[in-house]
Amino acid sequence: MTIDRRTFVGAAALAVGSAAMAGAMTEARAAAETAGGAKARNVVLVHGLFADGSSWSEVIPLLQARGLNVVSVQNPLTTLPEAVAAARRVLDRQTGPTVLAGHSFAGMIVTEAGVHPNVSALVYVAARAPDAGEDYGALAAKFPAAPASAGIIYDGDEGRLGDEAFLRDFAGDLPAAKAKVLLAVQQPFRRELLAGRTANAAWRGKPSYYAVSTEDRTIDPDLQRFMAGRMGARTIELRSSHVSLLSHPAEIAGLILEAAGGHG
Repeated sequence: MTIDRRTFVGAAALAVGSAAMAGAMTEARAAAETAGGAKARNVVLVHGLFADGSSWSEVIPLLQARGLNVVSVQNPLTTLPEAVAAARRVLDRQTGPTVLAGHSFAGMIVTEAGVHPNVSALVYVAARAPDAGEDYGALAAKFPAAPASAGIIYDGDEGRLGDEAFLRDFAGDLPAAKAKVLLAVQQPFRRELLAGRTANAAWRGKPSYYAVSTEDRTIDPDLQRFMAGRMGARTIELRSSHVSLLSHPAEIAGLILEAAGGHG
């Protein structure tokens, strides 16, 4: 049997190329599995609407005490791309596996920025968790309207939560004095921020964890359960208002530590 030399060379090249591609895929898969199984060294925290980075103040020392490097991002609350960019800049500075955690609106940022190669796991705390390209408002409309939404006040394009709604519907289970401190640092958001849609859904490819607030008056608890179930997240439920990161910091820190692979 005679084999044309060009046919032989072409077949050999294809075989070598296929072997190289298979090898590269195996290496990439192994790297992904290693990253997923490694203990995280870092935790990046992102706050949502009606707050600033200090909303994580009760959780941060609990994580630091377990040897983790912790950074709380100051979310600009302007547009979704700008908010995601702020988180990515912090993720770029991390060395090694990093847990990315978000509260409330920051779930949008976790979902988008979570594809960053440094991110080993995602944690959602009473947070939005859209799919790629999903209209979150349309999804939320399938569930009972959260009381806090009626308390949003706009000054032109700038929105904030009114004092009464903030204390009752956002931070309802905090001692009054602590809730008023949180109110004092409330940062206004730009209306355009709410129109943003994620292009990625990081939870589809990375380990995800979700803390549901069962007494939440800002994001409906059943909506939280739906999003957690859809992503197959390891889920805990806390009898808490929307700000479980302040009223149940030990449980939230515990969930983040679990996502980090446990720390002694």
